[in-house]
Amino acid sequence: MSTPTTPTPGDRPGHDGTNGSDRAPWAAATAAPSTGTSNMIQPTDSLAPVGPRTGGSTGPGRPRRSAGQRFARGGWKHLAAIAACVFALFPLVYAFSASLSASGSLLGSNRLFSNVTGANYTNLLTDPQNPYLTWFANSMFVSVTTAVGTVLMGAAAAYAFSRFKFRSRKGGLLALLIIQMFPQLLAFVAIFLLLFAISEVYPFLGLNSRLGLVAVYLGGALGANTFLMYGFFNTIPKDLDEAATLDGASHAQIYWTMILPLVTPILVVVGMLSFIASFSDFLLAQIVLQDPDKYTLAVGLYQFVSVQFGENWGVFTAGAILAAIPVVALFLFLQRYIVSGLTGGAVKG
Repeated sequence: MSTPTTPTPGDRPGHDGTNGSDRAPWAAATAAPSTGTSNMIQPTDSLAPVGPRTGGSTGPGRPRRSAGQRFARGGWKHLAAIAACVFALFPLVYAFSASLSASGSLLGSNRLFSNVTGANYTNLLTDPQNPYLTWFANSMFVSVTTAVGTVLMGAAAAYAFSRFKFRSRKGGLLALLIIQMFPQLLAFVAIFLLLFAISEVYPFLGLNSRLGLVAVYLGGALGANTFLMYGFFNTIPKDLDEAATLDGASHAQIYWTMILPLVTPILVVVGMLSFIASFSDFLLAQIVLQDPDKYTLAVGLYQFVSVQFGENWGVFTAGAILAAIPVVALFLFLQRYIVSGLTGGAVKG
């Protein structure tokens, strides 16, 4: 048996002294060149990577848009937003300018901030015949009480309609919806006569009482708020109630410790809407309240411009600017609940 022999360097292809044409094909492809140049395939211009775009270059296939094209594509939205902001802010700026004007009239305030003075604010806060701070306190009491009562009553009614099965359940919901179709203006005469009769038995709930005004607000807002909360309560699965019942929780414990924390957004929205509506209401407060010391802000501020040839628009606008501060502060503080609270109950009836 013959043993294989290792070829010597002279026997290997490429070392036999012959020229390159006599070498094996694999040797010609794998032999390293003697020079220092690289044998790698260089990328062509068509395969070269595209570097980062420099300023002003739009790149191949993306021509630069003209100003008209950019405007038609989305630039008009910015102009519309600016116009909407100007339209919304101009009345506020004009009112603030009128509150700082010494003329006391709106016509003299056409030139914004032409003469700035704080006399209107001083007269507003120091006039003994028009106790602005007392009106402000009355409005806060009525609005806060109405907001808290609306949330508690509406949440309790919505929880009952959502969780309990009883006769005339659907009929009650339909009745609440139909009642809200009639404007509250139709009930002003009935409200006045009802409060007049109640004042003979319970004076603290009749005419010229802040609690009587709160009771009217609660009765008017109960239907719409109950129907609004009912849709939100239906989004909470009833399995949570059943699991808590198996653990020994009562209906009160389930309601206060489990359900209400889960429906916080709608409670905040309902409370905020009730606060704003009662804080800015004029007609009902004008009918119920008759004593100047019990006026709310809307009724009290009307006294500055209700006398013919004696309107003091400067003081009126100063009071309106100060009255807007609580509403704006409340809106900014609770704005993260607004969208979720208004849309959360719209997916399940």
